[in-house]
Amino acid sequence: MELGLTTAVYIAAAVLFILSLGGLSGQESAKRAVWYGIFGMGFAIVATLVGPGHGMWWLSLGLILAGGLIGYILASKVEMTQMPELVAGMHALVGLAAVFVGFNAHFELVNVLAMDEASKKSLEGFAALLAKKSQVEINILRVEATLGIWIGAVTFTGSVIAYGKLAGKVTSAATKLPGGHLLNAIAAIVSVACLVWYLQTGELAPMLVLTAMALFIGCHLIMGIGGADMPVVVSMLNSYSGWAAAAIGFSLGNDLLIVVGALVGSSGAILSYIMCKAMNRSFVSVILGGFGGAAGPQMEVEGEQIAIDADGVAAALDEADNIIIIPGYGMAVAQAQQSVAELTRRLRAQGKNVRFAIHPVAGRLPGHMNVLLAEAKVPYDIVLEMDEINDDFPETDVAIVIGSNDIVNPAAQDDPNSPIAGMPVLECWKAKQVFVSKRGQGTGYSGIENPLFYKDNTRMFYGDAKASIDQLLANMS
Repeated sequence: MELGLTTAVYIAAAVLFILSLGGLSGQESAKRAVWYGIFGMGFAIVATLVGPGHGMWWLSLGLILAGGLIGYILASKVEMTQMPELVAGMHALVGLAAVFVGFNAHFELVNVLAMDEASKKSLEGFAALLAKKSQVEINILRVEATLGIWIGAVTFTGSVIAYGKLAGKVTSAATKLPGGHLLNAIAAIVSVACLVWYLQTGELAPMLVLTAMALFIGCHLIMGIGGADMPVVVSMLNSYSGWAAAAIGFSLGNDLLIVVGALVGSSGAILSYIMCKAMNRSFVSVILGGFGGAAGPQMEVEGEQIAIDADGVAAALDEADNIIIIPGYGMAVAQAQQSVAELTRRLRAQGKNVRFAIHPVAGRLPGHMNVLLAEAKVPYDIVLEMDEINDDFPETDVAIVIGSNDIVNPAAQDDPNSPIAGMPVLECWKAKQVFVSKRGQGTGYSGIENPLFYKDNTRMFYGDAKASIDQLLANMS
């Protein structure tokens, strides 16, 4: 009876998770989709706590409440611009959980194999399941646990590094040890050898060595990927965490964990591929830490950045008819979307053609520019994708870049050795005048200079985005 009820609840939870993923495809259904996911996870937790083989109920409940409280506090404090960092951090926890569960499965297996037949008959839960396994099934379990540990360890250290790059705590430049890709290959080969060793002996030592190799691969792999590719990396790590969960689900015999892990793993992999395609990146190159990427000296940037004040920008806007605004991370950090929306309303009231240009990937993460603009009541029909607006820049009088960097960097087209070479970018430099609202002269996620800032038709409007736009509004006629 318990097993049947648990299975039924697991099926219901799986359906809710599928509905949740499907609902995230549109803005209108996204909020409902989130609730589907919340209820699905709630059902899964309750079914697991009261299902067959449950134990240490009060400890589990306490840990769930503690985890929920921590999650609530983090979610309440995190800014929208920090969402990619938060997601990377959550992936790290999922990976670490997979490692712990995998090792727990190993220790439980060792204990069960050491028991006599009489003692095995009194076992319950996961231990009872292990006691019934044949030698072939035990070897399969060892492979499953090993895969879960390896993928989980890669996900853990990779996610920690991704978080560090997104948060600015780790250099955004692609960094590798001498012989970088060879070291990754050696670590992978050693991992396979440890799996064979473990299958032959069942000892703890090969598991520890394999875990160390996976931790190294995760760290070194993501360090070798530039900051401009972090949105893809976060999606890729999401996929890894799903596959780790699925592998552990096989080890534990938990059908729901298998289904959910496979959903997360496959959807994350598909999303990563779509993002790579949108950014003109090699999917294989990115997942292998930039293997086969551009190499060689980057083009030197010549000239100087010329500053302009609010009066100068206001005068240019007063004379302009066609204006394109490119929002970026700086707008999101400064929470300047309301000021930008007010600027848009004033310019449109003067009969000017004002539109927004959104990059298909990097313009959405981090910061979710389309969401921020919708929040500020910017008309949806003037918020255009890159492919819809890129050809219009030559006929544009003024392009205003607000806190963007890599997505407007001409080096993506002009420098084959650039870390962002080949990445589609918004060609704002083709406008008659370009104003860049920026805190200072720092680089973007890619960690490289932007030749746009040094072009003859570009002027730097330095300062906090919100303060700068508010000053501009005060100076407009």
